Amino acid sequence: MTVYSNNLIQLDQIMENIKILWADDEIDLLKPHVMFLEQKGFTVETVNNGDDAIDIVNDKNFDIVFLDENMPGISGLEALTQIKAKHPSLPIIMITKSEEESIMEEAIGSKISDYLIKPVNPNQILLSVKRNLDSKRLRSEKSTSNYQQEFREIAMTLSGNLSIEEWGEIYKKLVYWELELENGADESMTEILTMQKQEANAQFFKFIQRNYIDWLNSSDESPIMSHTLFKEKIAPQIEGKQPVFLLLIDNLRYDQWRMIRPLMTEFFNVVSEELFYSILPTATQYSRNALFAGLMPSEIESRFPKLWKNENEEGGKNMHEDEFLKEQLKHLGKNVKSSYNKITNHAAGKRLVDNFNNLQHNDFNVIVYNFVDMLSHARTDMEVIRELADDEAAYRSLTVSWFEHSPLFDIIKKIHACNGKILIATDHGTVRVKEPAKVIGDKNTNTNLRYKVGKNLQYSPKDVFEVRNPDDIFLPKTNVSSTYLFAREDKFFAYPNNFNYYVKFYRDTFQHGGISMEEMLIPFVELSPK
Repeated sequence: MTVYSNNLIQLDQIMENIKILWADDEIDLLKPHVMFLEQKGFTVETVNNGDDAIDIVNDKNFDIVFLDENMPGISGLEALTQIKAKHPSLPIIMITKSEEESIMEEAIGSKISDYLIKPVNPNQILLSVKRNLDSKRLRSEKSTSNYQQEFREIAMTLSGNLSIEEWGEIYKKLVYWELELENGADESMTEILTMQKQEANAQFFKFIQRNYIDWLNSSDESPIMSHTLFKEKIAPQIEGKQPVFLLLIDNLRYDQWRMIRPLMTEFFNVVSEELFYSILPTATQYSRNALFAGLMPSEIESRFPKLWKNENEEGGKNMHEDEFLKEQLKHLGKNVKSSYNKITNHAAGKRLVDNFNNLQHNDFNVIVYNFVDMLSHARTDMEVIRELADDEAAYRSLTVSWFEHSPLFDIIKKIHACNGKILIATDHGTVRVKEPAKVIGDKNTNTNLRYKVGKNLQYSPKDVFEVRNPDDIFLPKTNVSSTYLFAREDKFFAYPNNFNYYVKFYRDTFQHGGISMEEMLIPFVELSPK
């Protein structure tokens, strides 16, 4: 028997068990509608006033309630309020003759599930039941069917020689389907999407391996990258006509942005939503310094030798972003009143909210928010966070939950109130690592799981993008024979010593520094206030 046939049988069984309460003072005139629903397998009970509706709902279990707005005695709206007080998750469909906006708004404010205007026909009623009780299954089936069709198109595209822009579009499509299928989709279809994403990442690694060095040495054919984003995309927005706020949310993947986007669009219109490429390593020390300086890391080291710290040096590696920013603004001829704030904890975020008035009269404000990076590291180190963010969907959900209740969201509301423009960017993304790759290095080799820099490194070439001459990709040399290794796809580096323990601890954690779509293809978004 087919999956489709099984679903139809399940739907029939579900419908037979659905109990409907219909409250209407003209219920006798609605007998044909009631009979229609009963013929479809529903159990329907009827009452002709609001008081009886409240009493029967308290005595019996119903799956859905149809409630007339205008009944003698207690009104439908009053009955709605009392029913919802005791049964907040019970779907209630309001039916009324009135099209007055105030009544509609009051009903919607009372959390009705649907709103129908008399006269209603049987098919309207049936559609409302399906929409409220079976919508999840219907949406899931539709999403599955649509992805099946697009799967072939994506597979065909991946078999070709994709351009910079096409890779961005492929990644956006894969994220779209990941979000569409994550709730209630056929498990086998989710597995197919996961495999297609893995195949895309394998091809993306080869694409980066072939082109990355050329991009850095031939600006005509390179994408917008960390060190060119400010000049190409941010600086042109700073015109002095309205305050501009650059919100750099560290470690923000494109799928995480898509999850918080609905919260943002309550207050802002999305003017543009693009992807740019993080430089390698996809790590804060390199990519974020490059963004604020408008330079590649070896160029920063050469121009600001006292401000750059290499892997083997003590001290914070991102302590001078403010100075890099000022120098870049000066270099680009942006003589504007600006500010820079870095938020590393909740208390600092609250202080910035309290002192927001100090920002709204500046031409340009930068706010670096470090929560997402802390979340990914906490998930590695803390068992409770691992359990809360057990998979990709939970990781996204945790990000949204944090964002909605964070000082950052309060700041965004204040930006809206002062008619500010928002630019959202990040330094790099993160990938959930699965497969270990053995590497051996001396005691001076860095500890990052997704990239290594050192001398005399031993590794399997098939696992990495190897750069023996750091000058080729504008990275500093810690010594004359430094080599950089970047892990491919979902691999992570592990040392042979205590290999099994190390692998068990780090597998399925979110890491960054290497080459994957999740780490390198990152969002840049322009928002204007509504």
